[in-house]
Amino acid sequence: MSTRNPLSISPEQLVRAYTLGIFPMAESRKDEKIVFIDPEYRALIPINKFKASKSLIRLAKKRPFKITMNKAFADVIRSCATINRTETWINNEIENLFISLNNLKYAHSIECWQNNQLIGGIYGVALGAVFFAESMFSSVSNGSKIALLNLVARLWKSGFKILDVQFLNDHLIQFGAYEITKTKFKKDLEKAIQFKINFYSLPSTDEDFFNCLSTFLHARIETS
Repeated sequence: MSTRNPLSISPEQLVRAYTLGIFPMAESRKDEKIVFIDPEYRALIPINKFKASKSLIRLAKKRPFKITMNKAFADVIRSCATINRTETWINNEIENLFISLNNLKYAHSIECWQNNQLIGGIYGVALGAVFFAESMFSSVSNGSKIALLNLVARLWKSGFKILDVQFLNDHLIQFGAYEITKTKFKKDLEKAIQFKINFYSLPSTDEDFFNCLSTFLHARIETS
């Protein structure tokens, strides 16, 4: 068993950083330093106008994976840092900080399982009506996409207003991601964070996730 070094940033300080619209990163997995990022532009995925390919929707309806929530948070964040990556911004301190936030019910993960093996997932922080998505991984084709789709469906049904994904890239654009300025993001964040939404308010069995996803697909999704 490894010994954890004392955290130089407390979980409470990290939560405060998110309320201010900044987030932590490290230069590499082995780097011990954490810097807080405040980019000029912020990428968002529209919860009400999430885009998914017809092939992804067909796959989701077949229920290829078992879906859980917060069952294997530590494994999800570790997988995000290590699987199919040559480098990562998730160092040991960030990993331990988010595990602490999960214990405090600020950070959450959605997991995908196949044959009792964790094959995909996504994690992030929920504050008010804002979900700050941090990272996702997949060891099987579409594992991370199915995790994201189930997360968005849950956010939609729970009444979340903002899904932050930090930086825009081609992978996120396929889901409808777009950029807004830092000024607008922080203005919208200040309002949305005042909502009282409990991430645990919805039941979270695999059947519950499928029912939530089915309702979401029928009501809101845009196909691409």
